[in-house]
Amino acid sequence: MMRIFLFLATNLAVVLIASITLSLLGVGSIHDGQGGMNLQALLIFCAVIGFAGSFISLLISKWMAKRSTGARVIETPANRQEQWLMDTVAQLAKQANIGMPEVAIFPSRAPNAFATGWNKNAALVAVSDGMLQRFSPNEVKAVMAHEIGHVANGDMVTLSLIQGVVNTFVMFFARIIGSFVDRAVFKNDSGRPGIGYFIATIFAELVLGILASIIVMWFSRQREFRADAAAAQLAGSANMIAALEHLRAEQGIPVEMPGEMVAFGINGSLKNGLAGLLMTHPPLEQRIAALRAGNFR
Repeated sequence: MMRIFLFLATNLAVVLIASITLSLLGVGSIHDGQGGMNLQALLIFCAVIGFAGSFISLLISKWMAKRSTGARVIETPANRQEQWLMDTVAQLAKQANIGMPEVAIFPSRAPNAFATGWNKNAALVAVSDGMLQRFSPNEVKAVMAHEIGHVANGDMVTLSLIQGVVNTFVMFFARIIGSFVDRAVFKNDSGRPGIGYFIATIFAELVLGILASIIVMWFSRQREFRADAAAAQLAGSANMIAALEHLRAEQGIPVEMPGEMVAFGINGSLKNGLAGLLMTHPPLEQRIAALRAGNFR
């Protein structure tokens, strides 16, 4: 369960740094000089920065994943287990008609796995050593098939497009709010943005960004059902159900993964209420029920 918080954190950092820097440098004539805003220019400005942040995050996703999880890429298998893992991923990749991804193992007692990368033919799939130690070969194969499903379905690219749209509108409305606060609260009538504009814009970007994450998390939950369906086709429905049931049995074990990577993995924790809207994964019970019913969404 490790792909999305890393992506979101990197994306937010890139967007904030870029938008603040360009705003301070006066790039983009979004103010009309009379206290108003050129909304067309503002929208274009926000779209350029918003999509740039999203796609920069996508391009460096493998590098960030390796660094944040301590994942060790298998260059030459050191033992039978690593050879089996490489052979299994190669078989699944061939079945899914994608290029052979990099295969890695990361240190974590919790059972987990993730896939990431900007290109389905140049991806990274990784599994925790805790999962390798305690899950059966068929269960590990099903989990790897789930991650291969994410890659084959192009989930990271689609996520980047959605995030780019979300970024655009977050920045757009944050600047409108900033302009309003600057004039109405800070009483700035100079025709140029004042300190109130910059403070309110940054604060609004953070708040709106968190709220907009609900959209991204909803998308993430829907993609989990599709990845489960891919795993059922590649490794067998019974094996995927067994893997999810094993995950459910071990939910008490701490995830032990950087928070920003949680959404990119296989293992999601159960939350209710408002927190449920920010879940990256559907409850395991729903995923198991969907597989048993053949409801692959």
